[in-house]
This record gives sequence, structure tokens and C-alpha cells, in this order.
Amino acid sequence: MLKEQLYTIKTADNENIALWKLSSKIDLGKHIFLTHGAFSNKKTFIGIASFLCDKGFTCWIMEWRNHGESSKSVKKFNLETVAKYDLISTFNFLFNTIGLKNIDCLTHSGGGITLTMFLIHNPTYKSKINSITLFAVQAFGAGTDVKSKIKILMGKYISALIGKVPAKRAGSIEDSENYYTLKQWFDWNLNQNFVGENNFDYLEKMQTIKIPILSICAKGDDFVAPRKGCEDFLNAFNNTENKLYFCSKENGNLEDYNHSRIILSRNSQKELYPLVLDWIHEKSNVNKVY
Repeated sequence: MLKEQLYTIKTADNENIALWKLSSKIDLGKHIFLTHGAFSNKKTFIGIASFLCDKGFTCWIMEWRNHGESSKSVKKFNLETVAKYDLISTFNFLFNTIGLKNIDCLTHSGGGITLTMFLIHNPTYKSKINSITLFAVQAFGAGTDVKSKIKILMGKYISALIGKVPAKRAGSIEDSENYYTLKQWFDWNLNQNFVGENNFDYLEKMQTIKIPILSICAKGDDFVAPRKGCEDFLNAFNNTENKLYFCSKENGNLEDYNHSRIILSRNSQKELYPLVLDWIHEKSNVNKVY
């Protein structure tokens, strides 16, 4: 039976971040950090966390500010805020308070973007991470054709007018995001760059992250995280050890998967969760002490 424990982490800008510890009776002393993307919270990971806990892992799921059980922020925030405040506070807690030595990471959508930005700003944590798994993660490759660019432009324009980005009901866990939160994502994909505050070039720095990464994307996710975008994002790390796994019926998968089903569905549980487990086992350093 899955055991849940909630920790509340205080950030430097005075927000309360929910960090969930999930475990089972089997405990191998190995840990996995998970964080979600927009319109989501810990529910995104209950399926895969249960799977991994049954295999003896302890899972730590961080919910962004204004999501799940984290504090409802009155301040505007964006993906960079999550990276610079929520993630650093959580990793400090895991390694300095809990005392973890090493960890594996698993993210979905914007969670992978924020993890990337966090590691670029906090390189001392790179050596503590054995592997990373990205589900449907890209930051600057969704607008590579005219049709997609028009959709992104329309989405940005309408969201700016109403002040929020409405959630698509299918697969969405939380209702909407503030326009300011996702403005960066719109701009990155329109401009084909990955530039943060003060013109900080994340794309240029991505190659400094040499942690082995498995990127999983799908044919049915043709707007938020299309194959080309996920491939370009993965290639920016410039690591031959990294792998891209593209899901489609033509490639023998059970379905073409959309942006949510790639992590949430029964089919993904059958054929994708085991891939993640194999990747973690392959990249775990047996000489490291957990």
C-alpha cells in the first residue's frame, strides 16, 4: 500500500511549496524526484510513482507554487521563478535536511524545462543526479511550421487579452494558468530561443548538463511537445548518452499518445513505465551510496 507524507518547504520569496514523499513496504534506499508542468499537480505522477514505489523506490513529488497543496501565490510568477525558487528550496531540503546523497529525476512537460533551468543555475547538484527522464518536454521547438506558429500566436494573443491560459479539459488537472506564467513558453517557441531574465541564454548553457537523459515523446502530442521540439531540446544537451524514444502505432506502440496520456494512461503504464525503470537501473551508479 502506498504511503504518503506531505512536507511544506519555505522558499526564499516566502511561498510554501508542497513536497510529497511516496513510499511502499519495499525500500531499496533509492530516491526519485518528480515535478509536473502547467495545469497539473502531484496527480500527474500518482500512476508512475505507485509503479516505482512498488519496485522499491521512494518518490518525492514537488508541486509548483499555486498548484496542488502549495501556497496560492498572489505574486506573478513564471517558469523561471519555479526554477530559481521552488526547485532550489526543494533540492536544498532533500540533500541538506533529509540527507540524500543521490537521486534520479522524472518530469513531465514544463517540469523538465524548470529542472533544466535550475541545473544551469545550480551546477553543484549535477553530480548528485544519476539520470533524468523527460516526458513530453520541449521549450523552443513547437512553432517550426506556419500552422503551429499561428496557433501559438493566437494562443498568446487570446491569453494576453483574458489574462490567463485556459486549460484543455481532456487530461488537464488544474483549470488554468496565469498568462504571465506561460508567456515565456509562448515567446520561446515563437522566437525559437530559450532566453530568460536579463537575456540569460539557457540554450547556450544546456550543453553543460551531462546527466544521461531519456526523452519520451509521442506522435499524438503534435502541438505542445512535438517530436521535432523534443528532439531539438534533447540535442541541445549535446550528450551522445542521451536517448529519444518516440511513441507511435507505426513504431509498435499501443497508441500515438497525446500530451497527458503519455504519462497518465493505462497503456503508458504497460509499455512506458518499464522503459523508465530500465533507464534508471541502467544509469544508476552502483558505487554511489544513497
